Amino acid sequence: MSTEPIVPDMSSAQDPVQLSLSTAAARNLATTTKSAPQMRGISSRWLLRRLPWTQVSGGTYRVNRRLSLAVGRGRVRFVQSGADNVRVIPETLREIPVLRGFGDDALLAELAGRFTPRDFRSGDVLAEEGRPITEVFLIAHGRVERIVTGKYGDRKAVGTLSDGDHLGDEALLHREPKWTATAKATTAGTLLALPWDSFLSLFERSASLREHVDAFLTRSSRRVNSKGEVEVAVSAGHEGESEIPGSFVDYDLAPREYELSLTQTVLRVHSRVADLYNDPMNQLQEQLRLTVEEIRERQEWELLNNREFGLLHNVDYDQRINTWSGPPTPDDMDDLLAMRRGTDMFLAHPKAVAAFFRECNRRGISPDGVDVGGHQVPAWRGVPIFPCSKIPVTDGHTSAILAMRTGEENQGVIGLHQTGIPDEYEPSLNVRFMGIDDTAVMRYLVTAYYSAAILVQDAVGILENVDIAAPRS
Repeated sequence: MSTEPIVPDMSSAQDPVQLSLSTAAARNLATTTKSAPQMRGISSRWLLRRLPWTQVSGGTYRVNRRLSLAVGRGRVRFVQSGADNVRVIPETLREIPVLRGFGDDALLAELAGRFTPRDFRSGDVLAEEGRPITEVFLIAHGRVERIVTGKYGDRKAVGTLSDGDHLGDEALLHREPKWTATAKATTAGTLLALPWDSFLSLFERSASLREHVDAFLTRSSRRVNSKGEVEVAVSAGHEGESEIPGSFVDYDLAPREYELSLTQTVLRVHSRVADLYNDPMNQLQEQLRLTVEEIRERQEWELLNNREFGLLHNVDYDQRINTWSGPPTPDDMDDLLAMRRGTDMFLAHPKAVAAFFRECNRRGISPDGVDVGGHQVPAWRGVPIFPCSKIPVTDGHTSAILAMRTGEENQGVIGLHQTGIPDEYEPSLNVRFMGIDDTAVMRYLVTAYYSAAILVQDAVGILENVDIAAPRS
């Protein structure tokens, strides 16, 4: 037997000999190529880009209009404390035209207490055309279709009602009030009903209510044009020495004023960072650039969602319509277009745009596109549809679509700002140095001033309760 020791072969387990400098070590001596700081939150901001901006030198913009006697139909609100306990919020009864501006809160609370909840199912007829009006209805939840009899006896849908809408209060304008349309439920829901006799008993008891209603009826009796403005008497087609009527154009004595709103933040940069780390990019400028982008994003959100001047909250209730079936169809978009002259843009959440195109695909329709500043934008009837993710999606599947006419010369929607302000960095946005604190941190106040105004009520309309959920296959 051999006595030589067994030596294992280690050649295969040894690392290869390094013949040159590794790339990991070489990177320590290399100069990297850097991008500017990137930001996911930047959107297309089509509303800011397409809205005409008007200079507001005094910080306030007043919208003067002709005197209008038309009282808009607002939407009442409800509170629910249990499945079978739905109550109307008394103060919101002022959204009913006849109660607009009524000041007796106690009487409104008593009136609200006389409404009783009632459930309805899909297909139920709530009111029938031609029958006497015996109840006032407030729709707390659900969808109701208004149907009229056509000239040749055919039945036609002329509109839909949903959460917060009301019907039956028009009985005050007629001696023998009758329903002018059939109200038929298309979904299950809940309404609050008030017997007409119950309202009349309260009317007979309250002198303040009688006085308020009489004033409302007096205003309603004045002649107005199709838009609710006080009519200007003119004569046409006469011959000979006919007497020509005299008239004048009356103005609204309480015009709305828009004050410029603002978005602000304080940008903080350490002086050591600004002194030592500015090559190849200026740290302060990059911080400012991203801060301004965030402010502009918030500015567009406010122009849509601010309760004081945001478009979604300031659309006239007569310019709000519901979809016929839930998803946005070509018929819905046509109805939205027909509500105003010169519509020049739609604004919709990207998911609402996708839902509209799904409906077009179902019907075999191929919507066209238009070129906007070198961008190919989808369009309907030649009007571009701009995506805007700042239009909210509620309950995960419901959104809205805006249609608007823009520009001062068109009596449309305009943006308001003031240029030439001190330390201006961009139009109507300034950056003001606030000093250096005891920790050597420099502070800069960044402020953007803006607002939006609707010059005429029909300049903007909204398609509400748009179902954006994709149907199950």
